[in-house]
Amino acid sequence: MTPDVHAYHHDAVVLAGGGARRLGGTDKPSLTVGARTLLDRVLSACAGAATTVVVGPRRPTYRPVAWVREDPPGGGPLAGLDAGLRGVTAETVLVLSADLPFLQPETVRTLLATAHAQPLGEAETAGAAEDAADAAEADGALVNDGRDQPLLAAYRTESLRRELALLHTEYGTLTGLPLRLILPELRLRRIDIAVGRRPSASAALDCDTWEDVAAARARIREHDTVLDEWMAAAKAELGVDLDVDTAVLLDLARDAAHGVARPAAPLTTFLVGYAAAQRGGSPEQVAEAAAKAARLAARWADEAAEDEESGRGGEGEQGDGR
Repeated sequence: MTPDVHAYHHDAVVLAGGGARRLGGTDKPSLTVGARTLLDRVLSACAGAATTVVVGPRRPTYRPVAWVREDPPGGGPLAGLDAGLRGVTAETVLVLSADLPFLQPETVRTLLATAHAQPLGEAETAGAAEDAADAAEADGALVNDGRDQPLLAAYRTESLRRELALLHTEYGTLTGLPLRLILPELRLRRIDIAVGRRPSASAALDCDTWEDVAAARARIREHDTVLDEWMAAAKAELGVDLDVDTAVLLDLARDAAHGVARPAAPLTTFLVGYAAAQRGGSPEQVAEAAAKAARLAARWADEAAEDEESGRGGEGEQGDGR
């Protein structure tokens, strides 16, 4: 079982700059998928970070973050990463791109757990570290979906700062340098989702073109994901941090609609939420309120059924309550 994200104290750096040339210069992090911006979707996945630094121009976000800009603006991902790390104090830092619409907290937990796992195996350290003491711990972990994804990774902060400093010394600047230059000298564990390992391959899907954006939006609306995506968007919009048992609420809504009247479904689920909030709003209190309302709906339906069987039912039908 993957440990909880809070088991590892960490910060996050989200790179949200770039010119998005293949999107005609559109501000890519502000594009919406499932009614949430790409940036907010990533910020939701890494909400467990003690500090989150976003590198790029300021934009509205659903939760507070620290904003920085690379110098000069538009200087590329290495310059952006260097700027972001200046606001980081934790020993471990998540480094993420702002255009990952399907990034989930589970992926973040997997990255953190893999980065902290001990020790590195021989295959992982081959060609990277000769000293046995150095091989005792990794410099981080990243996702590989057929190629390494350095912007879907968890690093030891000092290891990353060391590599950036060495690259600055070697090249005289970080501006315009490719991000892959940080990888060769880091001892990294790879989560190879290209061969079916968790997390799922969708975690690494990004939005570089309008076709990518359209495909992501269509995927959000698929039957088996639309309710979860809607609930996530609604909770973020309303500032609700609660694990909701969707099946319980849907069963309650069905029972209220069939046993009372169709408009009773949304009204009843509203009352359940309100009652749970009055008692503290925990998942257990939501479940308790839902169970009470479900029992009430069952009694209501049983009573109507008894009257119908005995011929005591009224002339009207329950219908939709109108």
